Amino acid sequence: MLSNKTQKHFENKVIWVTGASSGIGRALVIALSSIDCQLYISSRSEEKLQHTIDQCQESNKKNIVVLAGDLTDKKINQTIIKHIENISGKLDIAILNAGSCEYVDINNFDSSLFERQVKTNFLSMVYGIEASLPILKKSTEAQLIGMSSTAAYLGLPRAEAYGATKAAIRNMFAALRVSLQPHQISSSVICPGFVETELTAKNDFDMPAMITAVKSAEYILKGIAKHKQEIHFPNRFSLTLKLIASLPNPLVSWLVSLTIPKSSKARR
Repeated sequence: MLSNKTQKHFENKVIWVTGASSGIGRALVIALSSIDCQLYISSRSEEKLQHTIDQCQESNKKNIVVLAGDLTDKKINQTIIKHIENISGKLDIAILNAGSCEYVDINNFDSSLFERQVKTNFLSMVYGIEASLPILKKSTEAQLIGMSSTAAYLGLPRAEAYGATKAAIRNMFAALRVSLQPHQISSSVICPGFVETELTAKNDFDMPAMITAVKSAEYILKGIAKHKQEIHFPNRFSLTLKLIASLPNPLVSWLVSLTIPKSSKARR
């Protein structure tokens, strides 16, 4: 449940949420729909975006505009921002959440998988930042938010591609929060643990400390309202990974190796 203080932060703001057709993105839109703000939501599927709106509060559906498109296309991002500017004249908060996850088979190391992950997770966000920064600079309360992952903290087997893109996002936002200070743009990077979504439903391994998408949306919106530079959750999981990542490399490698099923270790 969002506090009145958190809700007030988003009131009368113009907000763009990408990856809004499922998972965390959908949960963010549903939570924000209870607040008096203007929402623009994007993903590839207009049908799925409409399903997101169907789950929002009836009284505020009129404040949600669907701007569907393939966000891995640079021009699509620019077109979306032009629509936002034409309709609202400004953009206060960009929540760049679009992404996917594919796991690497070390016995079939496929560079095309890496290309897809870089394009979907990282470059699509870069395109979104490029398109939105000029209009964000016109806002007196601008915030730029990017979705990373706790997988950015250390190298995890099978997540060589996914984790690399999320680490790139986290590193980029570490630089952006300094570079954007003279422009009065606050930035935050989000590093969730395991969240119950359509993506994690496909995982075939244990996912400790998993939380719902609804709960993750609460963590994220509270963090944005507080201008947290890094929004990570749940703490019992994210702080554990941060601690492990701070250890000497040989110890980190040994601890991570304990997560690999014995059957996987035996394969050659």
